[in-house]
Amino acid sequence: MTETILSETPPRDFIRQIIASDLAAGRNDGRLATRFPPEPNGYLHIGHAKSICLNFGVAQEFGGECHLRFDDTNPVKEEQEFIDAIRADVRWLGFDWGVHEYYASDYFEQLYAWAEQLIGAGLAYVDDQSAEEIRQRRGTLTTPGQDSPWRDRSPAENLELFRRMRAGEFATGEKVLRAKIDMAAPNINLRDPVMYRILHAHHPRTGTAWCLYPMYDFAHGQSDAIERITHSICTLEFADHRPLYDWFIAQLNLFPARQYEFARLNLGYTVMSKRKLQELVAEKVVSGWDDPRMPTLVGMRRRGYPARAIRTFCERIGVGKSDNWIDYSVLEDCVREELNEIAPRALCVLNPLKVVITNYPADHSEIIEVPNHPQQPELGRRQLRFGRELYIERDDFMEDPPKKFFRLGPGREVRLRYGHVIRCDEVVRDAAGAVVELRCSYDPAPGERKIKGIIHWVNAVDAVPVQVRLYDRLFAVENPGRGGSDYRADLNPASIARIESALAEPALASAAVGQAWQFERLGYFCADPQPAADGRIVFNRTVTLRDSWAKQAE
Repeated sequence: MTETILSETPPRDFIRQIIASDLAAGRNDGRLATRFPPEPNGYLHIGHAKSICLNFGVAQEFGGECHLRFDDTNPVKEEQEFIDAIRADVRWLGFDWGVHEYYASDYFEQLYAWAEQLIGAGLAYVDDQSAEEIRQRRGTLTTPGQDSPWRDRSPAENLELFRRMRAGEFATGEKVLRAKIDMAAPNINLRDPVMYRILHAHHPRTGTAWCLYPMYDFAHGQSDAIERITHSICTLEFADHRPLYDWFIAQLNLFPARQYEFARLNLGYTVMSKRKLQELVAEKVVSGWDDPRMPTLVGMRRRGYPARAIRTFCERIGVGKSDNWIDYSVLEDCVREELNEIAPRALCVLNPLKVVITNYPADHSEIIEVPNHPQQPELGRRQLRFGRELYIERDDFMEDPPKKFFRLGPGREVRLRYGHVIRCDEVVRDAAGAVVELRCSYDPAPGERKIKGIIHWVNAVDAVPVQVRLYDRLFAVENPGRGGSDYRADLNPASIARIESALAEPALASAAVGQAWQFERLGYFCADPQPAADGRIVFNRTVTLRDSWAKQAE
């Protein structure tokens, strides 16, 4: 039995206020049970993370339980791959459902029995109309619907037909079972909604045992009742469906799970429609569900977003009743804050320019010991080798630099990160006139001289060739497809850049998959699960060191 935990701190949102009030009043015998009910027809995205953190979070906070229930009522679109991925995502976010893993398909027999009960009571009937005919006769928000020609079939005839539907005597889509409520109801969801349809398809769990599948609106509320869910928490688009859930519960005299709706997450510069995400994958706009530009949790994990940062984001945006847009920079800030604390530092040069230090002995090198993290001594230290030849970032050199360019130029000095002060003495060009090498000298005793510019570098002898992928937002506008236009037209053509010339310090040669690093001055990166075609490690940019989009806007 779980222990009810009541904090003296006021609940921070209306859902928690409701739960705290119900527990204080002893409703449901002081018991709390929530659920996260995904459809296993795709991968979870950041919007699902908000629901996961809310449902599992309140269960943890108040000493209740949260069920993971797969709404597997449409075998045409469902796969075991998606079930496995959903499990992995919930666990990755830091939550555990324990023994409470359920499936709507667990309840198919019970749901079927309840459907027969409604038929026997004259509250459901078999309709021979096609899906299009039903849609056309449903009416509009201002005009009532029209009764089906089959609405007045007798309970006995409906029961016989329904049993024949289950036996597989009819083709897919040939008949449906509808609730008999009110075709003139102001709420269109109450206009004789479809309860069952025929689908001759293989189900991931039940195989071919069924060809008759319940609709979401019939299975959802009853599944909550079976599991005795006390607080059925969902997004606002299901508010108009609540009267239908309540109608089924009342007619069948079941446990009354109470539904509460909160505003879904609308995140800028991306799309949150599962259908659109499926299109991006199918049309190969992205490399797959785990493409690091996707808002899927598996994509964010591959990009290097920490689970804790996503939980922080969900807490920061809060739970409300009004739809609003959250700028993507809010999520990026949460990622930066987390990675700044946990990511060890490393040196990597994306676009190398060779530097030869002419007054440094050719046969000599020195070991420089540096911290892995400036504020986290427990992360240890590492060694960098400094020698005569090294590489700097090409952008850190200008032949004719402006006044406030505090990096390298002819006759100018910079300090190498963790290393010496060097001065550019000579510029070497190739036959085409391009700069290919800088000849510099170093100051072995710089004393207390202040040098404004500090640049990063790698040693030429032991630098590791790596591939770097610079990811940015998948869409170039905040609300893709706004006004009914094709959302694909708003794709960001610069959402990925592949850097083939990058060189990294030796420590990165053994980087573990998913390990977060801060490449100093460049951003946060992590090692990709798939190496490059030539075997090099691939590093994905997780996020820049600051909000580059906001900087551009300024």
